Amino acid sequence: MRLLLGCILLLVGCMSAQGAVTLMPAETDAGYIARLLLNEAPFPGERGWVSEEDSKAAMLQVLWVCHGRIHHVPLGYRQEQVAAVRSKEIIDVITAGGEKGQCDGFYRDADGKMRAVARVHKRVAYLLNIANRGTPGKFARLMLYAQGLANAYGIDGIHGVDRFVGLTRIQRVLVTGRAYSWMTNMDCYQPGGNFVIIPDALGGALGGNRFFTLRRLK
Repeated sequence: MRLLLGCILLLVGCMSAQGAVTLMPAETDAGYIARLLLNEAPFPGERGWVSEEDSKAAMLQVLWVCHGRIHHVPLGYRQEQVAAVRSKEIIDVITAGGEKGQCDGFYRDADGKMRAVARVHKRVAYLLNIANRGTPGKFARLMLYAQGLANAYGIDGIHGVDRFVGLTRIQRVLVTGRAYSWMTNMDCYQPGGNFVIIPDALGGALGGNRFFTLRRLK
């Protein structure tokens, strides 16, 4: 039953009785996660836009990174090394490090409440406005997909395959599989340390982002 409910939530996202696309409130876990996914994927006309499928794949993989930092910490690593926090809660992983931390712009305030910087809310409002103009199209489907992923995650986890789970080697480097970080897809952005870039040939560029796995420890 929980799996069925999760699948339904993934498919429908959130629509009002009048058929308008809506998001869960930003103060809820599902609303907060949805805003992260929307913030990290390009929409038509934005830098990094390739296609609807590419942006959806980026959202899913961002969620897998956050999930992996909790539930799939590689052998030999501590969670703090890959997530900058020790916690079983995805909101703690998202907000780790504060406003300029693991997920730029997402943080907890002095009272421990989930917050996002103004630019995130401004962009989401802009996207929602376009999504609700005329016949629902790409903007509406992307909004619904992000909210659907977030809704389903709170019920029974991620619906969708981690495309990097099977990685074992990148060139001559043995790696752990899965992605544990993402950054804007520009050469000047590198997480450093034991993170290993996932190249284009292995699908490491999604939604204007570059994903990184980890070096396997001996």
